Amino acid sequence: MTRKRLCFGLLVLAALSLCAPSAVYAQKLVFLVRHAERADAASPQMQGQADPPLSAAGEARAAKLAGMLADAGIKAIIVTEYRRTQDTARPLATKLGLTAQRVSARETGALVAKLRSEHADEIVLVVGHSNTVPDIIKSLGGPDVKISDDDYDNLFIVVPGAGTTTRLRFAP
Repeated sequence: MTRKRLCFGLLVLAALSLCAPSAVYAQKLVFLVRHAERADAASPQMQGQADPPLSAAGEARAAKLAGMLADAGIKAIIVTEYRRTQDTARPLATKLGLTAQRVSARETGALVAKLRSEHADEIVLVVGHSNTVPDIIKSLGGPDVKISDDDYDNLFIVVPGAGTTTRLRFAP
């Protein structure tokens, strides 16, 4: 009888181990967005401004993002040196009581290294640009993605190391 119980116990443990998540996948979750709409895109008199603020539509989109991610468990927010990324992250950072961390837009490698070293077990929001978000996703093990210059409604959810990337669309 004990041999049958032992075999049954081992079978149950084997089945449970198949259902348990692998340690490789027990990593952080990274939300990635491109900054919201710039004021110079909506206003001809602001065309060419080096570091424009968000437009009214961009501010509405940033507020929508804050509402969507307020309960997502985000522990860190990373932005670039440009005002539009900081302004996109500001409503959520304020709501969560976080200070956004700045990383140069030209330093995708440094940003990914920061995610891996300083935020390995956290859920993080990264606000980037149409040319940096795809590189960050790829560096985290995700697929090739494209973001056009007039595309502001992407929200990417990446599980680093798991090869899982989900793309959602959101409107203000």
